[in-house]
Amino acid sequence: MADQREPDGLDDEDVEEDVELDEDELDLDDEDAPEGFGALPAPAAAPVRDWSDHRSGFVSLVGRPNAGKSTLTNALVGTKIVITSDKPQTTRSAVRGIVHRDDAQLVLVDTPGLHRPRTLLGERLNDLVHTTWAEVDAVAVCFPSDQKIGPGDRFLVTELAKVRRTPKVAVATKTDLVAPERLGEHLLEIAALGAELGIDWQEVVPVSAKSGHQVSLLADLLVGLLPEGPPLYPDGDLTDAPEEVLVADLVREAALDGVRDELPHSIAVVVEEMGLREGRPADKPLLDVHASLYVERDSQKGIVIGHRGSRLRDVGRKARLQIQALLGTPVHLDLRVKVAKDWQRDPKQLGRLGF
Repeated sequence: MADQREPDGLDDEDVEEDVELDEDELDLDDEDAPEGFGALPAPAAAPVRDWSDHRSGFVSLVGRPNAGKSTLTNALVGTKIVITSDKPQTTRSAVRGIVHRDDAQLVLVDTPGLHRPRTLLGERLNDLVHTTWAEVDAVAVCFPSDQKIGPGDRFLVTELAKVRRTPKVAVATKTDLVAPERLGEHLLEIAALGAELGIDWQEVVPVSAKSGHQVSLLADLLVGLLPEGPPLYPDGDLTDAPEEVLVADLVREAALDGVRDELPHSIAVVVEEMGLREGRPADKPLLDVHASLYVERDSQKGIVIGHRGSRLRDVGRKARLQIQALLGTPVHLDLRVKVAKDWQRDPKQLGRLGF
Protein backbone atom coordinates (compact mmCIF):
# COMPACT_ATOMS: atom_id res chain seq x y z
CA MET A 1 0.00 0.00 0.00
CA ALA A 2 1.19 3.51 -0.73
CA ASP A 3 2.64 5.66 2.03
CA GLN A 4 -0.04 7.08 4.28
CA ARG A 5 -0.66 10.78 4.07
CA GLU A 6 -1.71 12.38 7.33
CA PRO A 7 -1.24 15.64 9.25
CA ASP A 8 2.03 15.51 11.20
CA GLY A 9 1.57 14.15 14.71
CA LEU A 10 -2.08 13.17 14.29
CA ASP A 11 -2.69 9.92 16.13
CA ASP A 12 -4.57 7.46 14.01
CA GLU A 13 -4.57 3.79 13.22
CA ASP A 14 -3.31 2.04 10.12
CA VAL A 15 -5.40 2.29 6.98
CA GLU A 16 -7.61 -0.74 6.45
CA GLU A 17 -9.00 0.14 3.05
CA ASP A 18 -8.41 2.63 0.30
CA VAL A 19 -10.11 3.52 -2.94
CA GLU A 20 -8.36 4.68 -6.08
CA LEU A 21 -10.54 5.89 -8.93
CA ASP A 22 -9.27 7.28 -12.19
CA GLU A 23 -10.71 8.62 -15.41
CA ASP A 24 -11.00 5.20 -17.02
CA GLU A 25 -13.37 3.85 -14.37
CA LEU A 26 -16.13 6.39 -14.97
CA ASP A 27 -16.80 8.07 -18.31
CA LEU A 28 -18.12 11.51 -17.47
CA ASP A 29 -19.80 13.41 -20.26
CA ASP A 30 -21.31 16.84 -19.82
CA GLU A 31 -24.75 15.28 -19.63
CA ASP A 32 -23.64 13.11 -16.69
CA ALA A 33 -22.70 16.05 -14.47
CA PRO A 34 -24.88 16.45 -11.36
CA GLU A 35 -27.74 18.85 -11.92
CA GLY A 36 -27.01 22.41 -10.86
CA PHE A 37 -23.32 21.74 -10.42
CA GLY A 38 -21.04 23.64 -12.78
CA ALA A 39 -17.30 24.10 -13.02
CA LEU A 40 -15.96 27.24 -11.39
CA PRO A 41 -14.97 29.62 -14.18
CA ALA A 42 -11.61 31.34 -14.22
CA PRO A 43 -11.67 34.85 -12.74
CA ALA A 44 -11.88 37.73 -15.15
CA ALA A 45 -10.77 41.33 -14.71
CA ALA A 46 -13.57 43.67 -13.64
CA PRO A 47 -14.55 46.21 -16.32
CA VAL A 48 -13.75 49.86 -15.73
CA ARG A 49 -16.89 51.78 -14.85
CA ASP A 50 -18.45 54.25 -12.44
CA TRP A 51 -19.60 52.31 -9.35
CA SER A 52 -21.78 55.05 -7.83
CA ASP A 53 -24.89 53.08 -8.79
CA HIS A 54 -23.49 49.75 -7.59
CA ARG A 55 -23.84 47.96 -4.24
CA SER A 56 -21.61 45.32 -2.70
CA GLY A 57 -21.32 43.62 0.65
CA PHE A 58 -21.73 40.54 2.82
CA VAL A 59 -24.87 38.82 4.06
CA SER A 60 -24.72 35.95 6.55
CA LEU A 61 -27.26 33.13 6.19
CA VAL A 62 -27.92 31.67 9.63
CA GLY A 63 -30.33 29.23 11.20
CA ARG A 64 -30.45 26.14 13.31
CA PRO A 65 -29.03 22.97 11.77
CA ASN A 66 -30.82 21.70 8.66
CA ALA A 67 -32.74 24.93 8.09
CA GLY A 68 -31.97 25.04 4.37
CA LYS A 69 -29.13 27.59 4.45
CA SER A 70 -26.78 25.73 2.13
CA THR A 71 -29.46 24.88 -0.43
CA LEU A 72 -30.56 28.51 -0.44
CA THR A 73 -26.95 29.68 -0.90
CA ASN A 74 -26.60 27.44 -3.95
CA ALA A 75 -29.90 28.69 -5.37
CA LEU A 76 -28.92 32.34 -4.99
CA VAL A 77 -25.46 31.79 -6.52
CA GLY A 78 -26.95 29.74 -9.35
CA THR A 79 -24.72 26.69 -8.98
CA LYS A 80 -23.61 24.32 -6.25
CA ILE A 81 -20.76 25.72 -4.17
CA VAL A 82 -21.86 24.44 -0.74
CA ILE A 83 -22.53 20.81 0.15
CA THR A 84 -25.99 19.87 1.38
CA SER A 85 -27.29 17.07 3.57
CA ASP A 86 -30.13 16.39 5.98
CA LYS A 87 -27.51 15.68 8.67
CA PRO A 88 -26.89 18.38 11.32
CA GLN A 89 -23.57 20.25 11.22
CA THR A 90 -23.04 19.52 7.52
CA THR A 91 -21.62 23.03 7.13
CA ARG A 92 -18.48 23.44 9.24
CA SER A 93 -16.96 26.61 7.83
CA ALA A 94 -18.07 30.05 6.67
CA VAL A 95 -18.27 29.45 2.92
CA ARG A 96 -18.74 32.52 0.76
CA GLY A 97 -20.93 32.29 -2.31
CA ILE A 98 -20.75 35.23 -4.70
CA VAL A 99 -23.76 36.55 -6.63
CA HIS A 100 -22.82 38.79 -9.58
CA ARG A 101 -25.35 41.33 -10.90
CA ASP A 102 -25.05 44.44 -13.03
CA ASP A 103 -26.16 46.55 -10.08
CA ALA A 104 -24.56 44.64 -7.22
CA GLN A 105 -22.26 41.97 -5.92
CA LEU A 106 -23.88 40.01 -3.09
CA VAL A 107 -21.49 37.87 -1.04
CA LEU A 108 -23.35 35.19 0.92
CA VAL A 109 -21.68 33.71 3.98
CA ASP A 110 -23.20 30.30 4.70
CA THR A 111 -22.43 29.48 8.35
CA PRO A 112 -22.79 26.35 10.49
CA GLY A 113 -26.11 25.92 12.26
CA LEU A 114 -26.15 27.63 15.65
CA HIS A 115 -26.84 25.06 18.36
CA ARG A 116 -26.19 24.19 21.99
CA PRO A 117 -22.75 22.58 21.71
CA ARG A 118 -21.88 19.20 23.21
CA THR A 119 -18.27 19.11 22.02
CA LEU A 120 -15.34 21.48 21.53
CA LEU A 121 -16.02 21.30 17.79
CA GLY A 122 -19.57 22.54 18.44
CA GLU A 123 -18.26 25.41 20.53
CA ARG A 124 -15.86 26.44 17.78
CA LEU A 125 -18.60 26.29 15.14
CA ASN A 126 -20.80 28.53 17.28
CA ASP A 127 -17.91 30.96 17.77
CA LEU A 128 -17.54 31.11 13.99
CA VAL A 129 -21.20 32.06 13.64
CA HIS A 130 -20.96 34.84 16.24
CA THR A 131 -17.78 36.22 14.65
CA THR A 132 -19.45 36.27 11.24
CA TRP A 133 -22.41 38.28 12.55
CA ALA A 134 -20.08 41.07 13.62
CA GLU A 135 -18.47 41.35 10.18
CA VAL A 136 -21.39 41.32 7.71
CA ASP A 137 -23.69 44.04 6.39
CA ALA A 138 -26.90 42.08 7.04
CA VAL A 139 -28.11 38.76 8.46
CA ALA A 140 -30.76 36.50 6.92
CA VAL A 141 -32.27 34.03 9.39
CA CYS A 142 -33.68 30.82 7.93
CA PHE A 143 -36.75 29.19 9.49
CA PRO A 144 -37.80 25.91 7.78
CA SER A 145 -41.51 26.04 6.96
CA ASP A 146 -42.02 22.32 7.47
CA GLN A 147 -41.08 22.60 11.15
CA LYS A 148 -42.59 24.48 14.07
CA ILE A 149 -40.68 27.33 15.66
CA GLY A 150 -38.76 25.58 18.41
CA PRO A 151 -36.19 26.07 21.18
CA GLY A 152 -33.35 26.11 18.66
CA ASP A 153 -34.92 29.02 16.78
CA ARG A 154 -35.58 30.89 20.02
CA PHE A 155 -31.98 30.36 21.15
CA LEU A 156 -30.64 31.66 17.82
CA VAL A 157 -32.88 34.74 17.71
CA THR A 158 -32.08 35.54 21.34
CA GLU A 159 -28.37 35.53 20.48
CA LEU A 160 -28.93 37.53 17.29
CA ALA A 161 -30.87 40.21 19.20
CA LYS A 162 -27.59 41.13 20.91
CA VAL A 163 -26.26 42.32 17.52
CA ARG A 164 -27.90 45.73 17.49
CA ARG A 165 -26.88 47.59 14.35
CA THR A 166 -26.97 44.85 11.72
CA PRO A 167 -30.18 44.69 9.61
CA LYS A 168 -31.98 41.36 9.86
CA VAL A 169 -34.25 39.56 7.39
CA ALA A 170 -36.34 36.49 8.24
CA VAL A 171 -36.56 33.82 5.54
CA ALA A 172 -39.20 31.08 5.62
CA THR A 173 -37.42 28.27 3.75
CA LYS A 174 -38.72 25.02 2.22
CA THR A 175 -42.11 26.52 1.35
CA ASP A 176 -42.62 23.82 -1.29
CA LEU A 177 -43.11 21.29 1.53
CA VAL A 178 -46.16 22.92 3.17
CA ALA A 179 -49.70 23.95 2.32
CA PRO A 180 -50.55 27.68 2.04
CA GLU A 181 -52.44 27.59 5.35
CA ARG A 182 -49.46 26.22 7.21
CA LEU A 183 -47.13 28.72 5.53
CA GLY A 184 -49.36 31.59 6.69
CA GLU A 185 -49.18 30.31 10.27
CA HIS A 186 -45.41 29.97 10.00
CA LEU A 187 -44.96 33.56 8.82
CA LEU A 188 -47.04 34.82 11.74
CA GLU A 189 -44.95 32.73 14.16
CA ILE A 190 -41.73 34.23 12.76
CA ALA A 191 -43.07 37.78 13.12
CA ALA A 192 -44.24 37.10 16.68
CA LEU A 193 -40.88 35.61 17.66
CA GLY A 194 -39.06 38.69 16.42
CA ALA A 195 -41.42 41.04 18.26
CA GLU A 196 -41.10 39.04 21.48
CA LEU A 197 -37.29 39.00 21.44
CA GLY A 198 -36.75 42.55 20.27
CA ILE A 199 -35.88 42.07 16.59
CA ASP A 200 -37.48 44.33 14.01
CA TRP A 201 -37.33 42.21 10.85
CA GLN A 202 -36.60 44.25 7.73
CA GLU A 203 -38.68 41.70 5.82
CA VAL A 204 -40.24 38.27 6.36
CA VAL A 205 -39.84 36.43 3.05
CA PRO A 206 -41.12 32.95 2.11
CA VAL A 207 -38.90 31.16 -0.44
CA SER A 208 -38.31 27.73 -1.94
CA ALA A 209 -34.73 27.10 -2.99
CA LYS A 210 -35.85 23.86 -4.62
CA SER A 211 -38.46 25.40 -6.92
CA GLY A 212 -36.85 28.84 -7.11
CA HIS A 213 -39.99 30.57 -5.81
CA GLN A 214 -39.12 34.12 -4.67
CA VAL A 215 -35.37 33.47 -4.65
CA SER A 216 -34.84 36.47 -6.97
CA LEU A 217 -37.06 38.60 -4.73
CA LEU A 218 -34.94 37.66 -1.72
CA ALA A 219 -31.79 38.60 -3.64
CA ASP A 220 -33.29 42.01 -4.45
CA LEU A 221 -34.16 42.61 -0.79
CA LEU A 222 -30.70 41.63 0.41
CA VAL A 223 -28.98 43.80 -2.21
CA GLY A 224 -31.02 46.74 -0.95
CA LEU A 225 -29.36 46.37 2.47
CA LEU A 226 -25.81 46.58 1.10
CA PRO A 227 -23.69 49.75 0.99
CA GLU A 228 -22.70 51.41 -2.26
CA GLY A 229 -19.35 50.34 -3.63
CA PRO A 230 -17.44 48.42 -6.33
CA PRO A 231 -17.28 44.61 -6.53
CA LEU A 232 -15.25 42.87 -3.84
CA TYR A 233 -14.33 39.85 -5.99
CA PRO A 234 -13.39 39.47 -9.68
CA ASP A 235 -16.21 38.89 -12.13
CA GLY A 236 -16.73 35.15 -12.56
CA ASP A 237 -15.66 34.04 -9.08
CA LEU A 238 -18.45 32.04 -7.46
CA THR A 239 -16.74 31.36 -4.12
CA ASP A 240 -13.54 32.26 -2.31
CA ALA A 241 -13.17 28.82 -0.76
CA PRO A 242 -9.92 27.06 -1.76
CA GLU A 243 -10.38 24.12 -4.14
CA GLU A 244 -8.96 21.73 -1.52
CA VAL A 245 -11.70 22.78 0.91
CA LEU A 246 -14.41 22.30 -1.72
CA VAL A 247 -13.05 18.87 -2.65
CA ALA A 248 -12.85 17.76 0.99
CA ASP A 249 -16.46 18.83 1.51
CA LEU A 250 -17.60 16.86 -1.53
CA VAL A 251 -15.97 13.72 -0.15
CA ARG A 252 -17.65 14.32 3.21
CA GLU A 253 -21.01 14.92 1.53
CA ALA A 254 -20.75 11.54 -0.21
CA ALA A 255 -19.72 9.87 3.05
CA LEU A 256 -22.70 11.34 4.94
CA ASP A 257 -25.20 9.72 2.59
CA GLY A 258 -26.86 6.83 4.37
CA VAL A 259 -25.14 7.10 7.77
CA ARG A 260 -26.98 7.93 10.99
CA ASP A 261 -26.75 8.33 14.77
CA GLU A 262 -23.50 9.93 15.87
CA LEU A 263 -21.45 8.98 12.82
CA PRO A 264 -22.19 12.10 10.70
CA HIS A 265 -20.68 14.29 13.42
CA SER A 266 -17.59 12.07 13.62
CA ILE A 267 -16.61 12.28 9.95
CA ALA A 268 -13.92 14.73 8.87
CA VAL A 269 -12.04 14.87 5.56
CA VAL A 270 -8.62 16.32 4.79
CA VAL A 271 -7.18 16.65 1.28
CA GLU A 272 -3.54 15.72 1.80
CA GLU A 273 -2.32 16.32 -1.77
CA MET A 274 -3.92 17.62 -4.96
CA GLY A 275 -2.34 18.51 -8.28
CA LEU A 276 -2.19 17.76 -11.98
CA ARG A 277 -0.24 14.63 -12.83
CA GLU A 278 3.06 15.32 -14.52
CA GLY A 279 3.83 13.94 -17.95
CA ARG A 280 0.24 13.99 -19.21
CA PRO A 281 -0.60 15.48 -22.64
CA ALA A 282 -2.03 18.98 -22.44
CA ASP A 283 -5.31 17.81 -23.96
CA LYS A 284 -5.62 14.92 -21.47
CA PRO A 285 -5.03 16.36 -18.00
CA LEU A 286 -5.53 14.24 -14.89
CA LEU A 287 -5.96 15.67 -11.41
CA ASP A 288 -4.57 13.49 -8.60
CA VAL A 289 -6.49 13.87 -5.33
CA HIS A 290 -5.28 12.11 -2.18
CA ALA A 291 -7.75 12.50 0.70
CA SER A 292 -8.07 11.02 4.18
CA LEU A 293 -11.47 10.40 5.76
CA TYR A 294 -11.25 10.47 9.56
CA VAL A 295 -13.62 8.91 12.08
CA GLU A 296 -13.36 8.61 15.86
CA ARG A 297 -13.60 4.85 16.52
CA ASP A 298 -12.76 1.50 14.92
CA SER A 299 -16.45 0.57 14.73
CA GLN A 300 -17.14 3.72 12.70
CA LYS A 301 -14.30 2.91 10.32
CA GLY A 302 -15.91 -0.44 9.62
CA ILE A 303 -19.22 1.24 8.81
CA VAL A 304 -17.61 3.74 6.42
CA ILE A 305 -15.59 1.04 4.65
CA GLY A 306 -18.46 -1.47 4.40
CA HIS A 307 -18.30 -5.13 3.52
CA ARG A 308 -15.04 -5.72 1.64
CA GLY A 309 -14.78 -1.99 0.96
CA SER A 310 -18.09 -1.78 -0.92
CA ARG A 311 -19.37 1.35 0.81
CA LEU A 312 -16.07 3.19 0.59
CA ARG A 313 -15.90 2.49 -3.14
CA ASP A 314 -19.41 3.91 -3.52
CA VAL A 315 -18.41 7.03 -1.56
CA GLY A 316 -15.35 7.40 -3.78
CA ARG A 317 -17.33 7.11 -7.01
CA LYS A 318 -19.92 9.67 -5.91
CA ALA A 319 -17.28 12.10 -4.68
CA ARG A 320 -15.18 11.71 -7.82
CA LEU A 321 -18.15 12.46 -10.05
CA GLN A 322 -18.88 15.65 -8.10
CA ILE A 323 -15.22 16.74 -8.06
CA GLN A 324 -14.94 16.29 -11.83
CA ALA A 325 -18.13 18.29 -12.36
CA LEU A 326 -16.89 21.08 -10.10
CA LEU A 327 -13.36 21.40 -11.46
CA GLY A 328 -13.98 20.31 -15.05
CA THR A 329 -10.98 17.96 -15.06
CA PRO A 330 -10.69 14.15 -15.04
CA VAL A 331 -9.82 12.97 -11.54
CA HIS A 332 -7.86 10.14 -9.95
CA LEU A 333 -9.13 9.86 -6.37
CA ASP A 334 -7.14 8.08 -3.66
CA LEU A 335 -9.45 7.89 -0.63
CA ARG A 336 -8.35 6.41 2.70
CA VAL A 337 -10.05 5.88 6.06
CA LYS A 338 -8.27 6.55 9.36
CA VAL A 339 -9.15 6.78 13.04
CA ALA A 340 -8.45 9.94 15.07
CA LYS A 341 -9.87 9.06 18.46
CA ASP A 342 -12.36 11.59 19.89
CA TRP A 343 -11.10 14.32 17.57
CA GLN A 344 -14.21 16.47 18.21
CA ARG A 345 -13.09 16.99 21.81
CA ASP A 346 -9.33 17.22 21.35
CA PRO A 347 -8.01 20.78 20.74
CA LYS A 348 -4.80 19.54 19.13
CA GLN A 349 -6.56 17.21 16.72
CA LEU A 350 -9.21 19.82 15.89
CA GLY A 351 -6.45 22.20 14.86
CA ARG A 352 -4.77 19.58 12.69
CA LEU A 353 -8.06 18.77 11.00
CA GLY A 354 -8.64 22.43 10.17
CA PHE A 355 -11.05 23.58 12.90
